[in-house]
Amino acid sequence: MSIVVRTLSEQIFSIVREQIVSGKLPVDQAIRQDALANELGVSKIPLREALARLEQEGLLISQANRGFFVRAMSAGEAEEIYALRLSIEPDAVVAAALAATDEDRQAARDALAALNDAANGHLEEVAARNRDFHMALVRPGPRLLTTQLVERLQVLAERYVHKHLEPAGREDRAHLEHAELLDAWAARDTDQLKTLAATHIGRTLADLRRQLGR
Repeated sequence: MSIVVRTLSEQIFSIVREQIVSGKLPVDQAIRQDALANELGVSKIPLREALARLEQEGLLISQANRGFFVRAMSAGEAEEIYALRLSIEPDAVVAAALAATDEDRQAARDALAALNDAANGHLEEVAARNRDFHMALVRPGPRLLTTQLVERLQVLAERYVHKHLEPAGREDRAHLEHAELLDAWAARDTDQLKTLAATHIGRTLADLRRQLGR
């Protein structure tokens, strides 16, 4: 029974996170747990478990006697997330490229294909598939703590990825940058890879600064 409950909570977590990333849940209103539970066809117990986990992930905040709210996006938070990514991710990608097996390289190609498929017809999935791709470039690395930190930052970045891709043409640029990243990663071209990773993250941050007014 406990396994079923955990599985259901995990499913709810994924659905609600998608609603947060896509902007379906507003930031200025408490989440109506009764209505959301009815919408999802679940009880409030696994829903509360999922909401508590989303708070731990930094996507929700809770207020005494008021419930859960979506944490507002901000220029300051984007600055911090992407500055941390710049300090950690390029080196992590390089370490992973050197450790990657043929199976890891195929997994990265599959992740990019899934991201491209989402961009061509399932835009609500793009942020999650973008995270999957970037993690495929990091996960083969030998540094477990670094991998966990990068994944945490990727989760926090999902809403900003969604925001960043709103202007026309951004998806095309991202596609080209991702393809170049994968080619350098698969070839273990460490100097080029580190430069491409830093440039990709830095360009996204520069765009977000303009979009968020900083």
